[in-house]
Amino acid sequence: MTLQIREAQTQDAPAIAAIVRELGWFAHINAEPLESTVARITSHLALCNADDSHSVYVAELEGVVRGYAAVHWCPYLLFTGPEGYVSELFVADEAREQGIGTKLLDTIEQEARSRGCSRLGLLNLRSRESYKRDFYRKHGWVEREEVANFILKLL
Repeated sequence: MTLQIREAQTQDAPAIAAIVRELGWFAHINAEPLESTVARITSHLALCNADDSHSVYVAELEGVVRGYAAVHWCPYLLFTGPEGYVSELFVADEAREQGIGTKLLDTIEQEARSRGCSRLGLLNLRSRESYKRDFYRKHGWVEREEVANFILKLL
């Protein structure tokens, strides 16, 4: 098994779109035409690649993109270093349990350390399989039970 993690490029948008749509977790994505999903991901990848405040990685297994992760480097005035916020980490269903998620997390952690980050953060729904099987906890992440997560929907 040859697993390679590399920085995502705009030409990876169709593969990323396929992974996200296959999951079936996002009704708004599955309700739109595939071309719209690919166009949005292409545009967002271009934005992420425009400067060094974001990193998006793809995981290729035998030359096929089977997972990806996006992390955003947020400077906090309160901390000694920036925080890396992992907004997305998804692996195709048929490629799970092959170390792809672990390798993506390891890559993000290495980059965070090289950037002098004080911490990494992410959100994980308790209903997700990764939460139920303690994927992040097994990799040293600690759940912050005292924090309420709020959002304000704008669109």
